[in-house]
Amino acid sequence: MLVKIQNPVALTKAVEIISELVTEVRIKFSEFGLSISAIDPANVSMVGFKIPKSAFSQFEAGTETLGINLENLKQILKRCGSGSSLILERKENVLNIQIQDKIKRNFTLSLIEIESEDVDFHEKELRMEFSSKVEINSSDLIASIEDCAIVADACSFVTDNGKFIVEAKSLNSAMSEFSGDEAKIEGENSRAKYSLEYLQKFMKGAKLCDKTFLSFAESHPLKIEFKASGMELDFILAPRVEEMDD
Repeated sequence: MLVKIQNPVALTKAVEIISELVTEVRIKFSEFGLSISAIDPANVSMVGFKIPKSAFSQFEAGTETLGINLENLKQILKRCGSGSSLILERKENVLNIQIQDKIKRNFTLSLIEIESEDVDFHEKELRMEFSSKVEINSSDLIASIEDCAIVADACSFVTDNGKFIVEAKSLNSAMSEFSGDEAKIEGENSRAKYSLEYLQKFMKGAKLCDKTFLSFAESHPLKIEFKASGMELDFILAPRVEEMDD
């Protein structure tokens, strides 16, 4: 297996975000490209990441899976500059990583056995129901999540008669309201509450793209999609279920 990517900045940032949720992953290569699917240890969120084959300048890979320590990979990828190119080559139980810019730098990363469940993000996603869909400017969503984090540890996503509302309530409260002019809103009226600790981690992905796509349903999981040039980063987040609503 040998693949080359000319501008690894998006890959570097995605690995950094994913490493906040899981420490070890299976990186899979196939005829379609590179993919990662993983569930966090608390079983609250799931991540799906894809780089299509077309985004690589060189792609010589069959169907294979690499067990990787993400913290180690993240530290190596941070050594890439904006003009670097990145070559990944598997040799038996080692991943050779070459960063090419003014000089060629070589790293080796030992492959590991992953003990966690082997999941398929797309397969899990297909079993879920989403009755509300929102397309929103990433910067607006980031600001709304940051507002809510000031006052609470969870926030609600609400679609209500053509409006999208992000709100949090504890002793204090915060709310952002978007009309159809500021966000594209489809589907039924829904309300669901989600952990802000996780949402704040996900919002680092929103900085990679102009638009963020949200799919959810009444007290059901949330799907967040970030689609940037040459990659897609998606998350599923379980709802915060409480006996008494704040």
